[in-house]
Amino acid sequence: MTSLSDAPISPVPPRRGRLAQSRRDARAVWLRFRRNLPRLLRSDDLAIVLVAGVIGIMSGLLVSAMVGISKLLHAAFFATAKGEVSGAVFVEPLRAFGMPVLGGLLMGALGIVLARRGRGTVVDPVEANALHGGRLSFRDSLVLVVQTIISNGFGASVGMEAGYTQGGAALASGLGRLLKVRRVDLRMLVGCGTAGAIAAAFDAPLTGAFYAFELIIASYAIATLAPVVVASICAIGVARLLVTPIPFHVGFSQPLTGADYVLVILMGGLCAGLGIVLMRGVALAESLFRRSRIPLALRPAVGGLIVGSLALITPAVLSSGHSALHVGFAADYSAMVLLTLIVLKAVASAVSIGSGFRGGLFFASLFIGAMFGKLVALVWISGLGLQTPSLVIAVIGMSAMATAVLGGPLTMSFLALETTGSLPLTIAVLAASVVSSLTVRRTFGYSFATWRFHLRGETIRSAADIGWMRELSVGRMMRRDIRTVPASNTLAQFRRDFPLGANQRAVLVDDLGRYAGIVLVADAHAEDTTAETVADLARNRKDVLLPSMNIREAASLFATSQAEELVVVDDRERLCVLGLLTEQFALRRYNAELDRQSRDLTGV
Repeated sequence: MTSLSDAPISPVPPRRGRLAQSRRDARAVWLRFRRNLPRLLRSDDLAIVLVAGVIGIMSGLLVSAMVGISKLLHAAFFATAKGEVSGAVFVEPLRAFGMPVLGGLLMGALGIVLARRGRGTVVDPVEANALHGGRLSFRDSLVLVVQTIISNGFGASVGMEAGYTQGGAALASGLGRLLKVRRVDLRMLVGCGTAGAIAAAFDAPLTGAFYAFELIIASYAIATLAPVVVASICAIGVARLLVTPIPFHVGFSQPLTGADYVLVILMGGLCAGLGIVLMRGVALAESLFRRSRIPLALRPAVGGLIVGSLALITPAVLSSGHSALHVGFAADYSAMVLLTLIVLKAVASAVSIGSGFRGGLFFASLFIGAMFGKLVALVWISGLGLQTPSLVIAVIGMSAMATAVLGGPLTMSFLALETTGSLPLTIAVLAASVVSSLTVRRTFGYSFATWRFHLRGETIRSAADIGWMRELSVGRMMRRDIRTVPASNTLAQFRRDFPLGANQRAVLVDDLGRYAGIVLVADAHAEDTTAETVADLARNRKDVLLPSMNIREAASLFATSQAEELVVVDDRERLCVLGLLTEQFALRRYNAELDRQSRDLTGV
């Protein structure tokens, strides 16, 4: 009888062993790929272009999904053909009035849930690239996308572009962080996400690309051209497979005369003023709702009530106004109708955003600018006998108005070129857009996005990367190995403790341990000094740095105090000494960061 110990051990089945080994090999290859991928993305331009193409595909899918959902909601809630609510000839009064109110109630309920979960302000692509190196929260961005769909789907007078760009940028940021790309590449990928979103929304690749260059990346470089353009083209390819674009065409090919350009320049200035009025109107609406005693959760419903009341006059105020824009281009409106459409759309947009609906002013500015252009054309025809078609002036007004709100003259010029195919008209649009942009910058100083940052207390004016300045704080640069000396010490005691050559300086503290000034060792050992105590030699008793100050604030304080070194304290009340920072070291770090930023921008 064979014992258990003598029994032969059955071998592992060869097939199972090979399968386990294959899994281990595959996992090892994947881990090695993950480890080497960031290095590959830094060294190979083609790799980053491929990533940009993937981002473009994702952005195209996102925009197509949002457009499809919005049209389904419009068809269900407003019973309109093909989901085109703002351009509908007729919408049932009960639906036109009630749906924005229901949407406001839903937005208010969602706001309560988000407040309980601690969801605050959502970082948008401009702020992300300016302050956070391209980092966005995917979860917060998804919430904003959902809020935008709800707002637009229930008829609030807001555009979908905020959701498009937020979603595209969040997808790009998430993929970039997953691949562990550099800060400069992450900012560029965020631009690719927004470029793809805008390109898919307007079926215009150059418009999407220059939207990214002007507004999200805030610079143009050869190294960023290929990824951004590839993202735009890929997004359009996906969107065309899923959504039928509705471009508008203007049959105009002859060059404009000098008299026509007088009107073009005038349109640029007038649209700039109208854009400023619209942006201030949004801020005024927000202020009025904030000062009112209406509970925060009910403000969107009240805003929906106002929008619904305006929709009883014309459905053109509902939703983004995309289909109303197409109808308005072809319609022969009177001056009174045009003026009514401009005023009602502006009020509806300001109330919608001010009451708490989520969305943007891009589409609203296009519609208002186009109707304003047709209004100016009517006045010009009756007064001076304009020969240029009013539709051409409408396109110029649309572009100049959107430039005033958006802040991208080249973006709007390429939109005019890609949607109309008219080079003479594009040149006129560029002239009007430049005038509009310069006027807004000189008289107002902000686009709509940066104006809202200003209202929140932020100082950024564009997406240019200044986040590294804030990250390069005094707390990170200061030296902590400093010696403190009681301010009551005699000069003889100080000379004994700090002989020449041992230290350059010492920090004085009073009896309560608070900062009392800086003493240079050379001053204490000077033969002609008449000081009795070390406190008599103290410098910079009032000028102190705080750990939260950035490099620019520190450099400014060095310049105003005319000091070569300053002490860092915890706050201006307790004056507890934390460290010391010299001007020489701070400027060296600042110049090193500027050089790095320049290398990242130029690719050298």
